[in-house]
Amino acid sequence: MLCLTESSLGMAALCFFFPLLLCRCVPVRTACGRKMNLKSERRGIHVDQSELLCKKGCGYYGNPAWQGFCSKCWREEYHKARQKQIQEDWELAERLQREEEEAYASSQSTQGAQSLTFSKFEEKKTNEKTRKVTTVKKFFTASSRAGAKKAAQEKIVKQGHLGRERNADNILRDLKEIFTPSWELASPTEAEIQESKSPSPSINRQASIETDRVSKEFIEFLKAYHKSGQDIYKQCKLFLDTMNLKKDLSIEEQSECAQDFYQNVAEKLQTRWKMPPEKVEKAMDQIEKYIMTRQYKYVFCPETTDDEKKDLAVQKRIRALHWVTPQMLCVPVNEEIPEVSDMVVKAITDIIEMDSKRVPRDKLACITKCSKHIFNAIKITKNEPASADDFLPTLIYIVLKGNPPRLQSNIQYITRFCNPSRLMTGEDGYYFTNLCCAVAFIEKLDAQSLNLSQEDFDRFMTGQTSPKKQESDSWSPDVCLGVKQMYKNLDLLSQLNERQERIVSEAKKLEKDLIDWTDGVAKEVQDIVEKYPLEIKPKNQALAAIDSENVENDKLPPPLQPQVYAG
Repeated sequence: MLCLTESSLGMAALCFFFPLLLCRCVPVRTACGRKMNLKSERRGIHVDQSELLCKKGCGYYGNPAWQGFCSKCWREEYHKARQKQIQEDWELAERLQREEEEAYASSQSTQGAQSLTFSKFEEKKTNEKTRKVTTVKKFFTASSRAGAKKAAQEKIVKQGHLGRERNADNILRDLKEIFTPSWELASPTEAEIQESKSPSPSINRQASIETDRVSKEFIEFLKAYHKSGQDIYKQCKLFLDTMNLKKDLSIEEQSECAQDFYQNVAEKLQTRWKMPPEKVEKAMDQIEKYIMTRQYKYVFCPETTDDEKKDLAVQKRIRALHWVTPQMLCVPVNEEIPEVSDMVVKAITDIIEMDSKRVPRDKLACITKCSKHIFNAIKITKNEPASADDFLPTLIYIVLKGNPPRLQSNIQYITRFCNPSRLMTGEDGYYFTNLCCAVAFIEKLDAQSLNLSQEDFDRFMTGQTSPKKQESDSWSPDVCLGVKQMYKNLDLLSQLNERQERIVSEAKKLEKDLIDWTDGVAKEVQDIVEKYPLEIKPKNQALAAIDSENVENDKLPPPLQPQVYAG
């Protein structure tokens, strides 16, 4: 078993109240190639050990799901609040009833005087009609006045007895429901049994192979307990019947019934049957396995809750954080070492396998195995025992890398229906506390938590770029070729993305230049047109002969004729 110091346990519990606690160390290079100079230091908040315990001071660690109380104190506070709410609702109902009766009496006193005459008339008319009908019936019916009177009296007396018996039964049943735990109620009536046995697909389904196997194992286990085993089996069957008849209750009320059942059975085994603590714990594990295997399909991620919505939100968040590197989280694990790489793979497998289990204890066992693989990986890497400060960042990295299915539903299921003693103390409770802390950290992860600038964080979250990966020349020869090829492809995609961004930027610049050139040419043409406007003149007439306008044409001498001289 892993040995944990008080300070380590306090650090883990601290994460419930301060989920943004994480280390800052190791220089980190951004996608732009800028190196951020970081000092090897951790930032945290010091909290006194007493502040992490149950608010009621019982000595156990509190849980945020129970408003800072432990499981036992939370149930006590829940019962007090419930009784107070019932009392307030009862007083309110009585007050409203009195006000309604007073208002009705007031309205009747106002209308009484007006309707008195009419009421007497209606009463007289009804009596007369009844007398006539009775007289007519006497002519056609044998005389049995004395017998009819006697039968009527017997009927009245019988109805009175039945009414008193029913009222007494109702009062006893109500008192029994108030002062008796739900799992200790008397056996249901025959009508309720017939109703539960009616052919309903939600109740009467063919038992699965796993359910049959668990039932047989439970019966075989109880044989060693003899008479106490018979009592345990009877109480479990009664609890299951009660839960089947109360499926309409909220999941919180069903959880409360299960927690009360665990507590009462454990107390009965210790006080009545005088069992040692080890035997009681073993019996409670088998009881939880038998009950929750049958109730799993009804109480895991029910439709009345928002568990599925939370699952999708966490899964989407983890997908968006796929770029987070071990260096950003200060994870002291060197995956280049083959043994460490195997441990990381096993841890991821265990945390994913948690969803396939049906019993809360089995789900906790998967978390425990995952955590132990993480501690072993840290120990191999550092050659020294791991500490809680190293464990939490590594667990966050495993959750980010594995992205377990229905993570929030599994956490809620364990919180609601697991044996509370496992969550308040022990190894399983410690590791479960750290898992809750890791999920809370992932939900509130920001740039400051990773020591990144807000600009780089936003670019990583939107997928515009990714952190610069390790150069291929610095890889160890023992590293898997697939891992090398993966990082090589990531580098290539990063380079292609940068080239694409440059091309888009240049294209936008060219488009802007073309628009500016077009606007400039259009402006110059417009200026020239305004400066030298184009004037269109009318069409010129056809040209006439040179002497066409000479009116004194006839006074001109005849044209000269060529003369020929003989030489």
